[in-house]
Amino acid sequence: MTSISPPFQSVTVIGLGLIGSSIARSVREAMPGVRLNGFDVSADVCDRAASLQLVDLLAEGSEAAVSGADLVILCVPVGAMAEAAISIAPHLRPGTIVTDVGSAKGLIAREIRAALPDAVVIPAHPIAGTENSGPEAGFAGLFRNRWCILTPEDSTDPADIARLVSFWDALGARVEIMDAARHDLVLAITSHLPHLIAFTIVGTASHLEAVTEGEVIKYSAGGFRDFTRIAASNPVMWRDVFLANQEAVLDVLGRFLADLGSLENAIREADGPALFDWFSRTGAIRRAIIYEGQDVAAPDFGRQKQ
Repeated sequence: MTSISPPFQSVTVIGLGLIGSSIARSVREAMPGVRLNGFDVSADVCDRAASLQLVDLLAEGSEAAVSGADLVILCVPVGAMAEAAISIAPHLRPGTIVTDVGSAKGLIAREIRAALPDAVVIPAHPIAGTENSGPEAGFAGLFRNRWCILTPEDSTDPADIARLVSFWDALGARVEIMDAARHDLVLAITSHLPHLIAFTIVGTASHLEAVTEGEVIKYSAGGFRDFTRIAASNPVMWRDVFLANQEAVLDVLGRFLADLGSLENAIREADGPALFDWFSRTGAIRRAIIYEGQDVAAPDFGRQKQ
């Protein structure tokens, strides 16, 4: 990542967990002249962020955090977005660009705009993360070659959108502009439903009386291990995501349950051709993901051998 002329001179990060701390580290690397302010409602997180020297000013409150900021990024769970926006509202300069990193956009964007009528609100979603959380989990390369979707309103000034696009470009992300409702539907199938399935499968395994928990852990095959990685994600974040994107999640969940029923019938009827056809078609999706550079084709998903 190379240094560029920054689109913003002062950036405030509200919430210093995995995403917020990664943004801070990435800004430090890509735009070293930018002033970084940070704030987190958790005193423990603030203490840990201070020891890591993530920002220039670790504020004690929202007023000091956003004072003079050109860009404010809300990096809190989607269920806390409205409260975070309300807390900074009295202290923002008119015209300050406020964005977020939430995985659901429609409902959250409406809440943020209602709280910040004098700000330029441009919702965003960097599609990047790990199962780890906290300021220590962040790293500067988290957003490289990952998509960041912006969902501005039609009335948003194109110049303001261009500044935010430049910001995410500088962090190494690939930026896409999308309607908020379409974003929520796309993410419901590509992210939210897979997490829901992972939580369900791991929960089912832990409650299966015919197989002990020790056996589940000891004999875990690659597929189950991958589900446990997803299911280890932040429970507060995912609770809030499902509540915020309820309509789209229920839509794709209904379609998934119908497809699952078809597979159940094929297995029950020993319909080998139907199963083969289904598995062949879904294999093409995996090859397309690798072709787009969103994963690697290395054996065992590129895991390091123990």
